[in-house]
Amino acid sequence: MDPNELAVRLHNYRIEHRDLDSVLAAVAAIGTPDHLQAARLKKRKLRLKDEIMRLETMQIPDIIA
Repeated sequence: MDPNELAVRLHNYRIEHRDLDSVLAAVAAIGTPDHLQAARLKKRKLRLKDEIMRLETMQIPDIIA
């Protein structure tokens, strides 16, 4: 994966991760929240966080000591 593609993908994942906060707040604000939907959204958010961390580590160059 080239650095530009990596940066774009990382940026998109960060936006989606941030947007999920708004969606989760909206689901929680409903009079009778859908717990299954909230759990799925939280799981997606965790997967995005893991992927963001993986891509961030790919940006760090390997240094031979």
